[in-house]
Amino acid sequence: MNYQAKTDIFINDLERVVKVRQDVAIALEEIAETIDKAELVGEAASGKLSLERDIEDIKVVSKNLRQGVFRLLVLGDMKRGKSTFLNALIGEKILPSDVNPCTAVLTVLRYGAEKKVTVHFNDGKSPQNLDFDEFKHKYTIDPAEAKKLEQHNKQAFPDVSHAVVEYPLPLLEKGIEIVDSPGLNDTEARNELSLGYINNCHAILFVLRASQPCTLGERRYLENYIRGRGLSIFFLINAWDQVREALIDPDDEEELKEAEERLRQVFRANVAEYCVVDGQDIYDERVFEISSIQALRRRLKDTQASLEGTGFPEFMKALNTFLTRERAIAELRQVRTLARQACDRTREAIQRRVPLLEQDVNQLRERINSVEPEFTKLRGIQEQFQQEIRNTRDTQAKAIADSFKTYILNLGNTFETDFLRYQPELNLFDFLSSGKREVFNAALQKAFEQYIADKLGTWTLTAEKEISAAFLQLSRSAAQYGASYSQVTDRITEKLTGEKIKVNPATTEEDNSPGWAKWAMGLLSFTGGNLAGFAMAGIGFDWKNILLNYFTVIGIGGIITAVTGIFLGPIGFALLGLGVGFLQADQARKELVKRAKKELVQYLPQVANEQWHTVYNAVKECFDSYEREVSRRIHEDINTRKSELNNLLQQKETREINRDTELKRLEILEEDVVTKLQKVESAYSNLLAYYSS
Repeated sequence: MNYQAKTDIFINDLERVVKVRQDVAIALEEIAETIDKAELVGEAASGKLSLERDIEDIKVVSKNLRQGVFRLLVLGDMKRGKSTFLNALIGEKILPSDVNPCTAVLTVLRYGAEKKVTVHFNDGKSPQNLDFDEFKHKYTIDPAEAKKLEQHNKQAFPDVSHAVVEYPLPLLEKGIEIVDSPGLNDTEARNELSLGYINNCHAILFVLRASQPCTLGERRYLENYIRGRGLSIFFLINAWDQVREALIDPDDEEELKEAEERLRQVFRANVAEYCVVDGQDIYDERVFEISSIQALRRRLKDTQASLEGTGFPEFMKALNTFLTRERAIAELRQVRTLARQACDRTREAIQRRVPLLEQDVNQLRERINSVEPEFTKLRGIQEQFQQEIRNTRDTQAKAIADSFKTYILNLGNTFETDFLRYQPELNLFDFLSSGKREVFNAALQKAFEQYIADKLGTWTLTAEKEISAAFLQLSRSAAQYGASYSQVTDRITEKLTGEKIKVNPATTEEDNSPGWAKWAMGLLSFTGGNLAGFAMAGIGFDWKNILLNYFTVIGIGGIITAVTGIFLGPIGFALLGLGVGFLQADQARKELVKRAKKELVQYLPQVANEQWHTVYNAVKECFDSYEREVSRRIHEDINTRKSELNNLLQQKETREINRDTELKRLEILEEDVVTKLQKVESAYSNLLAYYSS
């Protein structure tokens, strides 16, 4: 089977997923519309069933399904062949991939009926539309220029947020969106921007190069931005064909075999830890040896050409399996849970309503009054859970802020050893030369930025693990509070109707929890219009982005600016004071580190104290956001239950309700909702069966 045939299979699988998404979205809209119409009619009958929350959630998820894409983020250092890889993947030369120019702005590649490029700015300026040649000419730079900018810690286009490239390609039309990032060694600010995209992508395609296996910059990025965050990463070792070309005798197969094996050992040693999922080693499913230039050349000459030997067929098969089998099914399973919940809540409301139709106004009013103690218990459960969240918030915020302070204050203890890997080459004559002093200062500032960013990255990962563990405990508490809550609501129903009413859901025991508890347990996620974040961070919302915004926008950037601005000057003056006779490079380097440590240690208490509040507020906001949403959902659930009863009472007080007509209306509503739920169940089951066969 040639590569085009395999690509066609991938596109067909994507199309199948898109079709299922659309079918499920339509079924969800039908469920929402059915309930919505019934609520309107109910106003003139026995009153609303108060299902507004379910309608709202269904509409949000339906919209997300229609707009949902598989978003892939391409990462890699400069000149790793990222653009060449993307052009080969797509089959057309869309992105600049000549020998010299390299991508200098973050570029989002998505489907569009017409070819166009839109550049977005971060200074309030209106977006700029360009053709492809203009974009290439204006927003790509020579690698030498990129290196110079990097040394001076400058961005090529600081006013540009990102560019959007639209192109009418089948792969993109079927729901793939690709984000192409600049080189990893651009600036720390740019790296942080890429991190913001990482949290909203389905998978990362990390491009390495066989001729430069795992550089310091690549290892830094993996350690600080990738490790321990549960991200799905595909490692693409590009230019694998150049291994043969680098041999003294390219025809010596034994020598080639040995060279390739040595390289494989190097890459496995560096990236194997990022290829473990739930304790399972999936290295062979995540690491691929590819030749982008060979693949692109063949595809440009013949779209039907075989790409055997380029690594692309193996990679595309693995990517297809991951996106269409693993991620799509996981997302749709969550959507099915939501649809089942809406159906169950509708059936429960109907089954509560039917016995109450028999009661006269006085009986109904008396029974409503009789359940007021139960509603008080529900509010008590809400307050207990809220208080637990707040206690967890206060404990975690202080503990993590304190750990940050301790961590910062201890940086001086290991500085001399830690900074060795960052410090720039020091030639004292160059430094004493005013023309080169600026270059050295810029290199020194870059070194300190990297050092600080790496240290804070290491600490942030520890903080994330602690926060994640705290939320996991809260999710368990949510399940317990949810169970208690359900017992009380069952008691309310029993006291109102005089009988036990229990809907038999076609779901697991876990799904018997009230809707707010499902959300709090991380079973449902409605955030951001992007289903890539399936049960984001395990609790149903994106607390990691809250943390990211605080640490990168306020915290890390402020620390870097403060540290480098305060003591780079004194270090320079100290080195100048060494005199021309101080010529030994080793001595100069030691003096540099010594002076740097002295200034750093002197300033660390101020940094620790000032940034303690930033860290405290960041962690606090994570839990506050969670508590606000939990509180809102419980509050709405209690109020809708009361409204449901008050609606019926009001209707009985103002008009005679035709019991038979109302029973028929509610019976039809239940049948309609169940029928439309079956469309969701069927679409999900069919997709599952297709990939299981």
